[in-house]
Amino acid sequence: MKNFLKHSTIICLIALTVAACESHKSSDSSGSNSPVAKVASDTSANNPAETALTVTDKGCEPNQLTVASGQNSFVLTNKSSQPLEWEILSGVKVVEERENIAPGFVQKLKTNLEPGEYEMACGLRSNPKGKLTVKAGVGDSQAKETVDQGKLVGAIAEYKVYVTKETDQLVADNKTFTDAVIAGDLAKAQKLYASTHVHWERAEPIAELFSDLDKTMDSRADDFAKKEADPQFTGYHRIEKALFQDKTTKGMKPFAQKLQKDGLELQKRIATLTIEPKNMVGGAADLIEEVAATKISGEEDRYSHTDLWDFSANVEGSQKIVQLLRPIIQKANPELLGRVDTNFTKVNQELAKYKTPDGGYATYDKVSETDKKDMKTAIAALSEDLSQLRGTLGVN
Repeated sequence: MKNFLKHSTIICLIALTVAACESHKSSDSSGSNSPVAKVASDTSANNPAETALTVTDKGCEPNQLTVASGQNSFVLTNKSSQPLEWEILSGVKVVEERENIAPGFVQKLKTNLEPGEYEMACGLRSNPKGKLTVKAGVGDSQAKETVDQGKLVGAIAEYKVYVTKETDQLVADNKTFTDAVIAGDLAKAQKLYASTHVHWERAEPIAELFSDLDKTMDSRADDFAKKEADPQFTGYHRIEKALFQDKTTKGMKPFAQKLQKDGLELQKRIATLTIEPKNMVGGAADLIEEVAATKISGEEDRYSHTDLWDFSANVEGSQKIVQLLRPIIQKANPELLGRVDTNFTKVNQELAKYKTPDGGYATYDKVSETDKKDMKTAIAALSEDLSQLRGTLGVN
């Protein structure tokens, strides 16, 4: 599941000192939680006109928007009591999103939009969708490309192979996992849960592009108005609750069958999907922000406490993207690449402390408070650096 906290000011929320936060107050807030939104007067490609929107527990305010095509900047305010997200949808596909807007905070989302009719997913997944109309205009502002986008083609093709392999393995492991659930083999299903879910986590930047499957396969109870009791709460975490909290497979057959069916549908869609540069490049940061938001806190796998498995899978997925983009990043900003490499090493060293002989990880309740703080610090630094990749490579 793609959840919660973005870029520089969010890092302040998880950093250990006030000084750490102070150092980021003046940074670009385009992808960070900020208690105050700045309205730009310059409407050039680098500073497009801003559109304000409020996300609440019940939806978007306003629920209908009209903007010009080209570069747009949305100023999103969360006026609820929990972290929420906002998505622009074309059918079931996510065109752009801003996740994990902390309660009472503001985030900015800059994106290039083509003319057309879109939907807005606002807050809880059970909320009604809003409408976004993008009208063609004269002299649409376009983001400046700092890197020849043609140079990304090879890396994107290799990333498509990586995502396809992870999805294929997800489908295969899903079959074994859901068969165990359906057969009532609690011990086997519990054992297979974490090793199955990691394939989703590695491929998440692409898997979550399909909002309907992301909702049914990887939502958490907090995404719905009625929490665990909500009938829309399905997928991995619904089954996880039964296996580890309720310690039963009773009543899970329809959920298991649905999960397997959805996995096959995901495989089918990814096979024909053209991955856009922004999805790959931005995915490196998205995966680490996912760790900062829900793995470090223990929210993601709250019933099984297998958070370190997902933590590691997110790091692996992010590191794979950087690996494929390495020659391009090296040329565009070698200092940034050096920092990213250093921070990946620090994060992996922290994870290695809790590796188990069978290749898995200890449950999250075994992680000491000192190590949790060290992980937060390492992830915060890595998240901050990776958030610069899209701008560095001119991918907007």
